Amino acid sequence: MRRCLVLLLALCCAAWALPAAAQTAPDAAYARLASDSYSDIEAGIAGLATTGDPKAGPVLRALADNRLLYRPDDKALAIKDGAKVTDARTGAAVAPDGLKPVRVNNRVRRAIDAALGTLNLLAPDPATRRSAADAVFKARDAGALPALDAALARETDAGVKRSLQEARAAAVLAKSGAPEIERLAAVDTLQARGDSDALAILRGLSGDASQGVRDAAARGVSGIETRQALMANVQNAWYGVSLGSVLLLAAIGLAITFGVMGIINMAHGEMVMLGAYTTYLVQELIRQKAPGLFDWSLPIAIPLAFLVAGAVGILIERSVIRHLYGRPLETLLATWGISLILQQAVRSVFGPTNREVGAPSYMSGAFDLFGLSITWGRLWIVVFALGVFVALNLILKATPFGLKTRAVTQNRRMAAAMGIRTPWIDAFTFGLGSGIAGVAGVALSQIDNVSPNLGQGYIIDSFLVVVFGGVGNLWGTLVAALTLGVANKFLEPYAGAVLGKILLLVFIILFIQKRPRGLFALKGRAVEA
Repeated sequence: MRRCLVLLLALCCAAWALPAAAQTAPDAAYARLASDSYSDIEAGIAGLATTGDPKAGPVLRALADNRLLYRPDDKALAIKDGAKVTDARTGAAVAPDGLKPVRVNNRVRRAIDAALGTLNLLAPDPATRRSAADAVFKARDAGALPALDAALARETDAGVKRSLQEARAAAVLAKSGAPEIERLAAVDTLQARGDSDALAILRGLSGDASQGVRDAAARGVSGIETRQALMANVQNAWYGVSLGSVLLLAAIGLAITFGVMGIINMAHGEMVMLGAYTTYLVQELIRQKAPGLFDWSLPIAIPLAFLVAGAVGILIERSVIRHLYGRPLETLLATWGISLILQQAVRSVFGPTNREVGAPSYMSGAFDLFGLSITWGRLWIVVFALGVFVALNLILKATPFGLKTRAVTQNRRMAAAMGIRTPWIDAFTFGLGSGIAGVAGVALSQIDNVSPNLGQGYIIDSFLVVVFGGVGNLWGTLVAALTLGVANKFLEPYAGAVLGKILLLVFIILFIQKRPRGLFALKGRAVEA
């Protein structure tokens, strides 16, 4: 009987002591935060991450925002929210007297990120769990392994599970004394990830790693470097296609006017500028009158920019250029003077400073495609440039106006003899080329500064594209724009941006010596004469 009483008393004491012991873990972690020592603060953060205390998240976020305070006398913690100060554990209001901010440095911030990541590994939102796994991966905290294992056992989302496995691999390689088989599996996981962070982890193995693990890591580093070199070339090719689409938009209108009339239009860049300012005015009007239609601002601006730039182009052709046919030097000087007039007119109306043109929601952000980073804005510009190219081809191939335009291009005198009013074809063709330049301005407003000098940055490149591709040939313009864009992006890493353009210019000069009519020369009696 006495033994039973003693055993019952021991069990009661143990049951009374267990809650007290359970409470000491978070108490000790909170107490270590109330310190001037960065090491103690870091240890307190790591302790909070494993306690499961619901108050740990708000406390750590307050510490990350420099809003966590402590009182040195009793180690009490408080959170500052504006003018309000509350106890970090109970939420009760406290007096700010005697409180000091908890110190934070870069090492502490990394510990905070890792701790928050550990706390959020079991969050209900998949995006939160993925962000938490990424935070743990970057922290490479071996202490998070139990939480990672628990999260992996419950995870059902494939993408989040992959992020958790990568975070666990980073933690395993950072853990001293980890089994070799786990380290080899971690190396394979990181090699499959294949980014710069994985490369840094494989290069910085702990000193106790075996030779087999080091050899596997070396193979992983070599594989990642090979893949990154390949992806760098693919990325440069994409940048080149993106640049080529911009050159195509800027030059395709010039290919029409230069090809049909032989006019060296130095005011072509100002047509691009007018299109960009039309976009600015449309967006300003929508911001003031109908903010909900902002995502439709570019579709609305495209036809308006075409009409504005096209009307200005027809006015220039009817008032100035038609009097200068057959006099190329005078035409060049006249259009250059018109470009200066248009620049100054826009500068007088809108001012010399840049104007803001916003991006719709569907052109914001980026996405990864097999490791290739692609911005939505650039992708839409490539699609838009190809759409303009196809539309212009349809106009020239499938409409009466296009038939007459091609007739005038190939043999002006014969076209006139057949009853085609070549002066009006010249006017409307010049207007079409100017309108397309205005449409290009809508796209360029998304990637360049909208200012009176916008068009000057594209006029030389436009002439290079037209001459290289073949005057008046749209397919030649497309091939030339993409070729020059890709070549420029591959030359830049080795020769620099300026020297790269100089090399391309020298190449085009030498090429024209051999093929004066460009890549795809037009055919016709007048052209070949």
